[in-house]
Amino acid sequence: MYDLTVAMEWVEFAVRWLHVITAIAWIGSSFYFIALDLGLNRNIAGPADGEEWQVHGGGFYQIQKYLVAPEAMPEHLVWFKWESYVTWLSGFALLFLVYYLGADLYLVDPSIAEISTLTAIAISVASLAFGWIAYDFLCKSRLAENPTLLMLLLYALLVIMAYGYTQVFSGRAALLHLGAFTATIMSANVFFIIMPNQRIVVDDLKAGRTPDAKYGKIAKLRSTHNNYLTLPVIFFMLSNHYPLAFATEYNWIIASLVFLTGVTIRHYFNTVHAKQGNPTWTWIVTVILFIIIAWLSTAPLYMNKGEEVSEIVTPHQQALIQTDGFEEMATIVQGRCAMCHAAEPVWEGIAWPPKGVVLETHAQIAQNAKGIYIQSGVSHAMPPANVSFITEEERTQIVQWYRAAR
Repeated sequence: MYDLTVAMEWVEFAVRWLHVITAIAWIGSSFYFIALDLGLNRNIAGPADGEEWQVHGGGFYQIQKYLVAPEAMPEHLVWFKWESYVTWLSGFALLFLVYYLGADLYLVDPSIAEISTLTAIAISVASLAFGWIAYDFLCKSRLAENPTLLMLLLYALLVIMAYGYTQVFSGRAALLHLGAFTATIMSANVFFIIMPNQRIVVDDLKAGRTPDAKYGKIAKLRSTHNNYLTLPVIFFMLSNHYPLAFATEYNWIIASLVFLTGVTIRHYFNTVHAKQGNPTWTWIVTVILFIIIAWLSTAPLYMNKGEEVSEIVTPHQQALIQTDGFEEMATIVQGRCAMCHAAEPVWEGIAWPPKGVVLETHAQIAQNAKGIYIQSGVSHAMPPANVSFITEEERTQIVQWYRAAR
């Protein structure tokens, strides 16, 4: 029978691959159309709001934009929506596969909040729904008439959520959820606002009515928000690979500053695309913010309070520890892996345990059983280049113990 753990690992890989592919498509089209809209030549005669000539791949393209809509419905109209939808759906599928099915390892940290895995999952789902409801309420209020104030309030909401997530979830899950929280707002903008508004305009054209310009204005505001939120979301999705981002005491402040770097970077490109100058000061601000982020990551570093977590053993982990062969397997892990995966690594050049994984105690080894099995048993990913000289017999012992434990 095929190993279910290995099969699930490939399912997770496939979903992650899909998520990255669709995210590239969504972000690429979003950035392209924002740049196109800002860079249009509007000093032209005719019904179009702007025009631009572009060259790519050996061909020349003439692109025109209508402020509201053309006089008649085009025979062929391309809709940009599935990139957004599939990105969110595949992202939520990953959230389920990694953080819900692996809640006791990746989602819940008893040293931060002693909650059950079901409670943590419920908070996760509810927070994503809350994010859209709160954001949409702000956008539909009178604040929409003051885009700058609206963005400031949105930023305040994101900072509050950053702090809240770090008080409930593990550091890794907190930053990932902040990315999911923001991405949910972005995708919901497309599904609930941008696409319905565009359909209203299309229906008006088909019926011979003159479309109302307000629908395009609303859609453009939401699209602009998405434009400024994209880069921080990418950072948070990558952060789970870097403990210095997620496993530090000031991770919520780091997250808050990341949103500002997203604004400064996008402001530069948006300004250049609009042919309104070359604000290089934004890169100076971005570098300063990043230096502050790097400093905060070690001031001080506590790596998910590994010593406290090591003393907490769940019933599932206890069952793993009591399985025949655990003592031998734990000795292998402590001898071959713990020189790096320790609260204070002794391997030269490594200051913090890779990905925040500590493998010093029996509870920590049981907590990371699946990763050990995949990384050092089924595959030869760990130790890197086999620097600790783990033998094939020892890898076999890891595999036999894990399969017996299930």
